[in-house]
Amino acid sequence: MIVSGQKEHQLIEETFKDQIDHPAVISKKLEQSGQFMEAVRSLIDLCGDDPGRDGLQETPYRVLKAFLEYTEGYREDPKLHLAKTFDVDHDHKELVLVKDIEFYSICEHHFAPFFGVAHVAYLPNEKITGLSKIARMVDGYARRFQVQERLTKQIADAVEEVLEPQGTMVVLEAKHMCMCGRGVKKADASTTTMSYRGIFEGRADLRAEFLSLLK
Repeated sequence: MIVSGQKEHQLIEETFKDQIDHPAVISKKLEQSGQFMEAVRSLIDLCGDDPGRDGLQETPYRVLKAFLEYTEGYREDPKLHLAKTFDVDHDHKELVLVKDIEFYSICEHHFAPFFGVAHVAYLPNEKITGLSKIARMVDGYARRFQVQERLTKQIADAVEEVLEPQGTMVVLEAKHMCMCGRGVKKADASTTTMSYRGIFEGRADLRAEFLSLLK
């Protein structure tokens, strides 16, 4: 068994504080964190550097801490951010658009970052939610091991499930370091994904209106 130090113990307890009353769970997390840091040391050695030199001694812990932050979306249900709603006046059911929501995620294929902006729109039916709640929901799904296509769908599904609007439309624009910084190395390449529900499915004019607002 690989034993973690006091600093790692504190990190694990803070990260998984909702499970602090389950010692067996915390013990397993501590063992996994030790194994992970040992694997990072082996990776550094494999790549040709010395994991014991000054600049790299603390790197395994830093990588562990970073990945727990990158994936904090697993420790919440993002759609709950939308649960606080407000009734809509019957004469006010116009398009609600929150655009240019910055997000940062990790590609599940290479563990390389991808990042960009999300544009989320819906046509209210009976309920609306706070604008900041939409941004928090996007972050919750982005802070996981992801692919952009699934992330786009999860955001649209959450709006549909909680707000029950007439329609929902989501567009994500992102750069992927697994494509920009490795492989084909196309630094200027970006990826756009789209998902729409409800009234947007049969109304090309509404989709065009939404897309025109992004320009």
